[in-house]
Amino acid sequence: MISGLGANRRTIDSGMLFLTKELEKLDNSILEPLTSVTYARDMPIRSGGGIVEDIRQIAVNYGTAGASEGEQSIMGGQTNNIPIMEADLSEDRWKTWIFAEILKIGFFDDMKMQKVGRSLQEMLDNGIHLHYDKYLDKNVYVGLTAHGGTGLINNANVARYTADPHTAGGTDTNWKDKTPDEILADVNAAQLYTWSQSEYDDSGMANHILVSPEAFTQIVHRKVGVTGDKSILTYLLENNLGKQQGRDLVILPCRWCSGAGTGGTDRMVAYAHDEKRIRMDVTLPLKRWITEPSTKDMAYLTPYYAQWSEVQFLYLSPVVYVDGI
Repeated sequence: MISGLGANRRTIDSGMLFLTKELEKLDNSILEPLTSVTYARDMPIRSGGGIVEDIRQIAVNYGTAGASEGEQSIMGGQTNNIPIMEADLSEDRWKTWIFAEILKIGFFDDMKMQKVGRSLQEMLDNGIHLHYDKYLDKNVYVGLTAHGGTGLINNANVARYTADPHTAGGTDTNWKDKTPDEILADVNAAQLYTWSQSEYDDSGMANHILVSPEAFTQIVHRKVGVTGDKSILTYLLENNLGKQQGRDLVILPCRWCSGAGTGGTDRMVAYAHDEKRIRMDVTLPLKRWITEPSTKDMAYLTPYYAQWSEVQFLYLSPVVYVDGI
């Protein structure tokens, strides 16, 4: 028997607490971290091959002996020295990385989660897949720097230059202070550079451009034309150099471009999005191995593993960095 005012108060409080719990509406969904990965959008990816030491690619250059310059391969009446075609073979190698993580489920933790109808296995599996995707995202854009890797936006061998300044300001190169025509000039200059460096092979002209989210916002928000019914982005996509060559251009936001340029400026990355020009290998997509119990830890352990390569620049000519936009 509970007696006294204090006891009655506790009884009322306890009852109200129980009633509140009964009236709660439980959302069975789990709020996972807000994040994004875009590596599959911006990088041609080859899958398969299994566990390997590295990725190797053979390249060839052609030349003729005795005809280093001029037109010696054209025969005349007195010609007796015929040049000989030669092939100079070389190879490039790229590193591969092995990814491994263990999913560990404590015996008692699993029993507790079963009581509330939730799967600890599913949650931890989602976490490993997310971590795997985040690793691939970093690998594509900046590389696994702690292991000596580089990525799409920070390769030291890629040509780079600072964007042309705003004609009225003299030194400012940022797109927020440029006219639509000046922004188009930056885009066309990048396409022309990759095109000319590729011996005017259309497949070497940049058709994929990444810019910082801030620069992308500028070209989406600002309008052109008398009626203002068209964004600068639409204007760029319809009037760029590649479009006139039958090569569609894509311009996309990429958070990794923010501060990637010289002096901490934003960087524009223009490149030919083509598996024969640039790519990454996922030689072994993420897999689960056997699940085994550990009596020492009173838990179930499941290893996950995968392997991928660093970004392979098969040609450097179809890529260029433009800083300061």
